[in-house]
This record gives sequence, C-alpha cells and structure tokens, in this order.
Amino acid sequence: MKVKIIALLVLAPVAWAAPATAGPKGWADASDIGRDLLVGAALGVPAVQGDWRGDLDAGASVLVAGGTTFALKELIHESRPDRSDDKSFPSGHTSVSFAAAASLEKRYGWEAGLPALLVASFVGVARVRADKHYVHDVLAGAVIGSASGFLLTSRHDDRVRLTPWAGFGGGGIDVAMRF
Repeated sequence: MKVKIIALLVLAPVAWAAPATAGPKGWADASDIGRDLLVGAALGVPAVQGDWRGDLDAGASVLVAGGTTFALKELIHESRPDRSDDKSFPSGHTSVSFAAAASLEKRYGWEAGLPALLVASFVGVARVRADKHYVHDVLAGAVIGSASGFLLTSRHDDRVRLTPWAGFGGGGIDVAMRF
C-alpha cells in the first residue's frame, strides 16, 4: 500500500506536467493538482491506517501553515508578477504543500516524506512558472509549511525521540530512546 501511495505522489505531477508547458494557466492547474494531492495524502494515509493522531497532526499542520500564510498576505501587500492582485507574499500553495509533505515525512519517515517533498517542490516551481509568485514568495511558503509540519507532527514510531532545546547559555538536542 505504501508503495502505491509513493508512486502516486511521484507520478501524478509528472502526468499533469505536460499541460503545464502550454503556459501560465497550465502551470497554475498543475500546482493546484499537486497541492490537492499532497493535502489528500497527508490526511488520507493516516485515515486509511486508522492513525487518527496522524490525521489530527496533519490537519493542524496544514491549517496553521494556511492561517499563517493568510495573515501574512493580509499584512504584506506584495503585487503578484502577473499583477492580478497584491497577495503574492508568501505562497499559500507552497506553504500548504510543504506542511502536508513535512507532516508525512515526520510521521512516517523518509519513504513517505521524500516523494512528498519532491511534489511540494514541484508545486513551488509551478507557482513561479505560472507567474503567480516570485522565488522569495515560494521560499517563504516552503519555510512556513516545513516548520508547521515538523513542529506540529509527532512521529508514528516514538521509540527514538529528538527534542531540540535552547537556554540562555546555549542549546542542543536531547535524544530519548525506548527499548
């Protein structure tokens, strides 16, 4: 089952990339599909496995990334490259895609995370190619989404837990292992 999901995550954007060569509208459509596919996978994979904690984590990650992006768009009025509006910074498609991908990676490991992160990267590139965002918009969206996914998602297998910490005199990472 995991192999089928990974194959779907990797191959679906490739299948829809052909219309993207037609112009900005094709790239915009491809980015919509990639984003929707990632959010569906981040919510669907845990649900299929009966992993309701994973579903809650993924939902929270996507909502926080989307909410943060929305708030920043309302505060920072940057015009889009195509001049359609002033909601360019940061990229919402990219932040939500990276939140979903980071949630999959943190919960299920690199086998699910790597293909998801590749699709999220495709979404970011497609937003620039669609003339909807500048590169810095996409990079900011990737940071927001990745932070949301990694910070709000717990590992499915918690036998090894890494916890970052910071104090006045420094910081580090605690490692806890359960045998």
